[in-house]
Amino acid sequence: MSASVWKEHAAVSRETTALSLFVMHRRALVNYASSIVGSRAQAEDVVQEAWLRFDEASKGRLLEDATGYLFRIVRNLALDGKRRMNREGLVITDDDFDDVAGSCPDSAPTQETVALYKDEYALVMEAMAELPERTRIAFEMHRFGDAKLKEIAAFLNISLPLAHRLVADGVQHCKERLGWP
Repeated sequence: MSASVWKEHAAVSRETTALSLFVMHRRALVNYASSIVGSRAQAEDVVQEAWLRFDEASKGRLLEDATGYLFRIVRNLALDGKRRMNREGLVITDDDFDDVAGSCPDSAPTQETVALYKDEYALVMEAMAELPERTRIAFEMHRFGDAKLKEIAAFLNISLPLAHRLVADGVQHCKERLGWP
């Protein structure tokens, strides 16, 4: 095996190993982060950010105790996030929003609006369930997780143009199911 072929094989093997390690421990990482930040949604964000940092840190070298390192990244990000939320809580309180809410008497949606959006939501969920798994993941990461195409491509181990196409396919499918142009 030539040196360049071996390097390429080692890089692909490392990425596969790092990704499989992350996927294998993802649920435990989310549970761990959730126990620190107190919110499953925030924990998901923390774990996604941890993956990006772990992937970047492990490029081109083998990490000793990679699992422990991944958990430390999650812990540090979760603690940082919790501290940030506590600081923001000291600056912004619920009382700050009472004045704004009180000045908007029509802020509550009508029953008709709620029913309309429930129907559209159900259609979007059905459309997403029809998508191939990789397309659905790319679509969800982009639309609901605000992930960049580069992050999606890295997470799914695909090219950037393919990540773009998967997201576009997901959007187009949902638009068609909703009857949008």
